[in-house]
Amino acid sequence: MQTPFDRRDFLKTSAVAALAGLTSSFAFADDKKPLFEISLAEWSLHRALKGGKLDNLDFPKVAKEEYGIHAVEFVNQFFMDKAKDEKYLAELKKRGADEGVKLLLIMCDGEGALGDPDKEKRKTAIENHYKWADAAKFLGCHSIRVNAQSSGIIEDQVELAADGLHRLTEYAAKLEINVIVENHGGLSSHGGWLTQVMKKVNHPRCGTLPDFGNFKITPTIEYDRYKGTTELMQFAKSVSAKSHDFDDAGNETKTDYMKMMKIVLAAGYHGYVGIEYEGGRLSEPDGIRLTKKLLERVRTELSKG
Repeated sequence: MQTPFDRRDFLKTSAVAALAGLTSSFAFADDKKPLFEISLAEWSLHRALKGGKLDNLDFPKVAKEEYGIHAVEFVNQFFMDKAKDEKYLAELKKRGADEGVKLLLIMCDGEGALGDPDKEKRKTAIENHYKWADAAKFLGCHSIRVNAQSSGIIEDQVELAADGLHRLTEYAAKLEINVIVENHGGLSSHGGWLTQVMKKVNHPRCGTLPDFGNFKITPTIEYDRYKGTTELMQFAKSVSAKSHDFDDAGNETKTDYMKMMKIVLAAGYHGYVGIEYEGGRLSEPDGIRLTKKLLERVRTELSKG
């Protein structure tokens, strides 16, 4: 595998706005609305789902009853064969409605590389995602989350990923569905590279889903998460609050949530921030609850101005 960037490349990456002074530039939500809403990403419960302890259809109910969360983000692998099953989708939609839980988006994996250098494979990957855009429309979601995956010469990958994303977005736009890209490993975890891709796509229905913790480009190279989030927030249509572990004070050990949420709010974003607990030391329920508690504490402190 070609190493995408060396240390000199990092130094050459264009500078982004300094964090200092961002607090004073917040465009706060009005008095009747919180600075941001909290949702739950289904991956937070992937062990329970994979272990058969939780069914995808029950996810909205569990989010509300066990965690007090009223908006959810699905992962396609937990209902991979149901994208075209209208009976199943109707039941999933009904369960969300019955619980008063919003179905926000579907995170899509395993459908091929949207930036594949092979034209036919790229075309197949694009078309593989159509059914998920259709399913998202049926469920009342606003977006599908995809990956900007490619290979080959680094410079070419910008063009390849942008081509696949633009063509998929043109399809999704007809359904009034967004196509949003997460920093999800490889070059997509380099904020500067993904920014180039977004500018190349240049479509109002194509954006990003900045993930606080997914900035590892290779096993040995990690992009600065605060810089990367700052770069990606200009295109953000959703945000993922990744968490792994917590200290005794309830703070996440890898990410400064206060610093990160200042970046999010400074970009004018007041939408949903999705809890995505991915740790191993704590149980999934404990990890979710601690992440929610931390987000609520940060929101309260920032609301005080």
